[in-house]
Amino acid sequence: MSKKSFFILSFSLFYAAVSPLAWASPPAKTRQTNSIEPFKKTDRVLILAPHPDDEAIACGGVIQQALEAGAQVKVVYLTNGDHNQFAFIVYEKRITFRQGEFIHMGEVRQKEAKAAMALLGLSENNLIFLGYPDFGTLAMFNQYWLARKPYRDFLTRISSVPYKQNLSYGALYKAGNILNDLKRVLIAYEPNKIFVSHPADVNGDHRALYLFMEVALRDLKKVVISPKIYPYLIHCVGWPLPRNYHPELGLQAPKQFLNFGIIWSVLPLTSEQLDKKYRAILSYKSQTQSSAFYLLSFGRRNELFGDYPTIELEKQVSAKERGVSFFNFSGMFADSDTGVLGGLEGFRVNKGRVSYGIVDNSFIVRIEKAKHMSRRFSVLLNIFGYSYKTPFVKMPKIQIITKHDKFKVFNERKIIKPDGVSLVLKSNALILKVPLFLLGDPDFILSSAKVYGGSLPAEPVGFQRIYIK
Repeated sequence: MSKKSFFILSFSLFYAAVSPLAWASPPAKTRQTNSIEPFKKTDRVLILAPHPDDEAIACGGVIQQALEAGAQVKVVYLTNGDHNQFAFIVYEKRITFRQGEFIHMGEVRQKEAKAAMALLGLSENNLIFLGYPDFGTLAMFNQYWLARKPYRDFLTRISSVPYKQNLSYGALYKAGNILNDLKRVLIAYEPNKIFVSHPADVNGDHRALYLFMEVALRDLKKVVISPKIYPYLIHCVGWPLPRNYHPELGLQAPKQFLNFGIIWSVLPLTSEQLDKKYRAILSYKSQTQSSAFYLLSFGRRNELFGDYPTIELEKQVSAKERGVSFFNFSGMFADSDTGVLGGLEGFRVNKGRVSYGIVDNSFIVRIEKAKHMSRRFSVLLNIFGYSYKTPFVKMPKIQIITKHDKFKVFNERKIIKPDGVSLVLKSNALILKVPLFLLGDPDFILSSAKVYGGSLPAEPVGFQRIYIK
C-alpha cells in the first residue's frame, strides 16, 4: 500500500481539566565546546565511515593525531559509495546505468580510500570494507530484518555484497548481516574510542551507521568495554559556510543544533595536519572533480564532534489511572499532587519542540509546530525499541506516518493494526501515544521525528537515545 494514502482511524480520548505542564527549559543558545582529550599510545581508535571519503572529511586530523601518539587506528567503511551518479559522469565523462559500472565506481572509491589513508599514515591492513548498498542501508535498518527476501538495490538490482575483496563479500542485503559484521569488528578490535556519523545527518547511510553501532554496542555490553563515542556531522542543510577550502576558519556547530543541549568537542589541527587532510580529500578524484567546493569546506583549523544528550524517562501514571478525574490527553499531562509530570524531557526543533514521556505504559511524543507552519502539519516518526531480553532482530521497527489528524503504523515493511495508538492534533501541537507493548516492551528507545508543514520539510530531529527507568 502506498505511503501517500492514509486511512481514518476512530479512537476515543479522555478530556478533563487543563493544568499547565512545566516543560524542561531549553538550553541557552550558546555554542558549548570542549577539546577532545589528547590521544594516548594505549588508545584503540575506530572510525566508522558510511562511504569512502567520510573518514578523510570528518576525521583526517583524528587519524593523524592518533597515529602520532602511537595509538592504533582502524577504519570501517559501510558502503563503497557506488551511487553518486553525478560524480561518476563528471569523473569518467560518460553516462551509463549498467550494473557492472556501479560496481566499477565502488572499486574506484575503494582504491581512492587506500591512497587517501596512506597519505595520512594509515596502512591498507587497517581498512575494512563491508560493501553494503550505498543509499540503501537506512531502508535495510527500517525494513529488512525479518523480511523473507533481502533488500534489492533500486539501480544495480543487486541484493548481496558484490565486492570480492571485501569482508562481507556475498552477504545478503539484510540488516542482521551488517549488525553481525560490526559486532565481529568490535569484538576483535575492542576500541576505546569510536568516531561515527551523526544521528541527525541528512544522508540516510550516515544515520543508519549510527543506529547499527548503537545496537551492536548494546548487544555486546557484557563482552566489550563501553567506548567513548564521537559523532561527526557532514550533511546538514546550509552548512558549513562559506564553501571551499578555508584553513583560516574554524568549523562551528550549525545553528539548527543550538537548542539541543549538545556539548560539541573540537580537535584543533596544526597547519601540517590540515595540509595532509587537504591532500587526502583531493585523493578522492572521483568526488572532488564535481564537489571539491563542498568537500573542502571541511578543511578548517579544527574538527567537530557532538551528540544529543541522553534522555532518561521514568514511568508515570496519569491521575485518570489513579482514579482521580485529572487527565488531559491534549498534551498537558499533570501529576494530581504537584501539577507537573516528572521525567518528561523537552528539546527544540526549529522554533517548535519535541518532547517525550512514558505515561500509563505508553510512549508519548508531543511535537509543537513552528509558528510558520500550517495547522495541518504532518510527521514521520521512527521508533526502535531495544530490550535486553529480546534479540533486536525480533523487536518491532515502528514507523508512524501522520497526515494532519490521520495516521498509519508500519512494522518493518508491513502496515499493522495500531492497537492502542492514538493521535491528537491541536492548533499548536501533535501528540502521539504508542503503547510500550507495541514497541516490544523496550528498556531503551531510539526515536527520530521529521515534521512537514508545507512544501518543504522542517529540519529533522535526529535519533535520540531514550532510557526507560
